[in-house]
Amino acid sequence: MSLKEKLHVLVVDDMSTSRGLITQALDVIGIKNYRTEADAETAWQGLVAKPVHLVISDYNMPRKNGLELLAAIRSHQHISRTGFILITGRPEQEIIDQGMKLGMNNYLKKPFDVAQMKACIERVVGRL
Repeated sequence: MSLKEKLHVLVVDDMSTSRGLITQALDVIGIKNYRTEADAETAWQGLVAKPVHLVISDYNMPRKNGLELLAAIRSHQHISRTGFILITGRPEQEIIDQGMKLGMNNYLKKPFDVAQMKACIERVVGRL
């Protein structure tokens, strides 16, 4: 079984269109084991109950942003080593620096294409 067949991913984005674009890219790459959440709080609860290998999260979401979700993940013993990719339309250096300090594994700028998504994921989990 290949890595892309074993990999479990959680996609977190408050915009259904963005979630759709991310999952469509995952489908094209061949990653089929994913689930989606529309907000960081629900994602957090789901992660604690059923961990994944990789979280792909939007930065800008209401109530709790992607970096706040990352901080929560890194502070929880059982899921602290989960891979984390931040997706943002605003890759400002301050956001990237804060993400790196929190333990972000990689980031991807919107808009992105499938090749960029695949390369971004591979830098975190290895060759798919």
